[in-house]
Amino acid sequence: MSTPTDLLVTANPWQSLRRFTAARIALGRAGISLPTAAQLQFRLDHARARDAVHLPFDTAAIRTALEALQWPALTLHSAAADRRTYLQRPDLGRRLDDRSRAKLGSLHLNGGHTTEAARYDIAFVIADGLSALAVHRHAVPLLAALRPLLAAAPPWRIAPVAVVQEARVAIGDEIGAALGADLVVVLIGERPGLSSPDSLGLYVSWAPRVGLSDAERNCISNVRPEGLPPSAAAAQLHHLLGEARRLRLTGVGLKDESPEAAPDTAGNADNFLLDGPPLSPG
Repeated sequence: MSTPTDLLVTANPWQSLRRFTAARIALGRAGISLPTAAQLQFRLDHARARDAVHLPFDTAAIRTALEALQWPALTLHSAAADRRTYLQRPDLGRRLDDRSRAKLGSLHLNGGHTTEAARYDIAFVIADGLSALAVHRHAVPLLAALRPLLAAAPPWRIAPVAVVQEARVAIGDEIGAALGADLVVVLIGERPGLSSPDSLGLYVSWAPRVGLSDAERNCISNVRPEGLPPSAAAAQLHHLLGEARRLRLTGVGLKDESPEAAPDTAGNADNFLLDGPPLSPG
């Protein structure tokens, strides 16, 4: 039944397309403005996106969840001392602080060998990025779904998971190199969108080293139930890791041809915080 408010709203002829995307399309109009409901929803979603950026990263909860899965973990920190510095100085979020670097340097793994001598096939890095909310919700479920896939032959030698605060994508290169890993996978909160404050991104790099370019990485984005569910993302990531190990490369030379790598029909077209285009948390 129509209400008096409904009678004031002029529907958009594209309204039927809204079922295909969470993006803001076909909102209708009231006079020359957006309808009140659309305006209020925009303000609410904008507040959720801002809150996701500033939500404190609960590293203890992530470590507890990992240890419940019998997955060893260590906590590290970037060179950005706090959230304000992290947002203003992206370069500091790409490198470890001195204490974390020393922790990696003194860590004894693989029967007493130091990290310089240890070799791993893969290292996982969980980083808050621009949405700790995404990491809290999806990082551990994704690793839980991935673990049995990695247990199949050929086996993977997996380093302890690094849980890193105030971190950007490139910090995984320093961590992977210090751990002596052939591959590094960074699970990181993506820049929140007005329909996706909890989108997780996965960045895969072969032969991690400081200074690696973005062209040398592969990315799986929009990992969340409304986009690419964690279970499907785990299957896609497993395929990508196998191909990276077989070809000994990642980046533009490695194409993801897994069945799971289909176009995202859930939509993330308005993945911005204020009015910018989609950006990675790198």
